[in-house]
Amino acid sequence: MLVAKAGLDGHDVGAKTVVRAMMDAGFDVTYTGLRKSPEEIASQARDLRAEVIGLSILSGVHLAVCRRFAELRKQTGLDDALWVVGGVIPEKDREALTALGVDAVFPVGTPLEDIITFIREKVQ
Repeated sequence: MLVAKAGLDGHDVGAKTVVRAMMDAGFDVTYTGLRKSPEEIASQARDLRAEVIGLSILSGVHLAVCRRFAELRKQTGLDDALWVVGGVIPEKDREALTALGVDAVFPVGTPLEDIITFIREKVQ
């Protein structure tokens, strides 16, 4: 699993919390660190052969970042990877993210166990 912080968002406590919870649940997780471009994320996910790609976005640029990542996902052969997005994602934008290929949206406050259960069910 690759967890990435896209764009200029400098807040990663939530992403690190998810990473730790996923590791504690037995997942092999790589965290990209802050301020990664969609291109960097796609490249790293491809190189790692990530089965799950999680984007954490708090800055409000989720639609723009996900539009670009959706293009790169196809170009780099990551279509089969489970794609989840978490962070400050307004309800009104969730349908657009799903249309881009996002498999699940986990807004701020989603219980960690819900994230773990969803990913475990989809990856196995």
